[in-house]
This record gives sequence, C-alpha cells and structure tokens, in this order.
Amino acid sequence: MLGESKATSGFAVADLDRAKEFYEGTLGLRVEVLTEEFGVTSLKLNGGDVLMYLSAEMTPASYTMLNFEVDDIDAVVDGLAERGVSFERYEGFDHDEKGIVRAPGPQIAWFKDPSGNVIAVMQLP
Repeated sequence: MLGESKATSGFAVADLDRAKEFYEGTLGLRVEVLTEEFGVTSLKLNGGDVLMYLSAEMTPASYTMLNFEVDDIDAVVDGLAERGVSFERYEGFDHDEKGIVRAPGPQIAWFKDPSGNVIAVMQLP
C-alpha cells in the first residue's frame, strides 16, 4: 500500500528560529522553509530531507534522532566545539577527553540541539 510512497522523518523543536540558526549556522546544513503558517521546515541532508517543525509542547528526543557519518571524527568534533557545541557523556560509555567513544564499534560523539534533541557524529570503522 505504501511501498511506492516517499517517506520522510521529522522532529519537533521548541523555537524554530533558534533551531534554524543552529542547524544552518552551527552545523552548516541547508534549511528550507516549507510553510511559515505551520512552522515547518526541511533540513536538506545527503540522504534526503528531514522535516523540522515547531511544537510548543515538544519533549526532546532522548534517543539519537539524527546521525551524521563523518570521515574524520576528531576534526568534526573539534570544529563543532569551536562553534560552541558541548558533547554529552553517557553512563556506561568510555568517552575520551573530547567526548568521543572510541571502541567497540563506530567512534561516536553525541550533542544536543537547542531544543534538547540528541544528535550524533560517528566515524565507521
């Protein structure tokens, strides 16, 4: 029934202007306003679009809702830190001084957007 339909993911933010500035200015993504009336925007990503919408009653995603695969996690983490991004440290993971989990599996570092949604950068082995 939906096999030929285009699907997209989406997430809520508490302040659309702050989110747009973060995703465009800090992360360097292209943000396209789809409708001002309903506060819906689209993040233009390599793998497709993700909807970002305003919700005054949103609850931040406590799971990793966006993962960005990178070639050099150290360079990306350093660059994001220079732009004011703080990296999360989660119990049960061995983080290095930058906040990167090095092993086992992919190297990964988590951070949050201005609404508290969890995002990750990861370098695959």
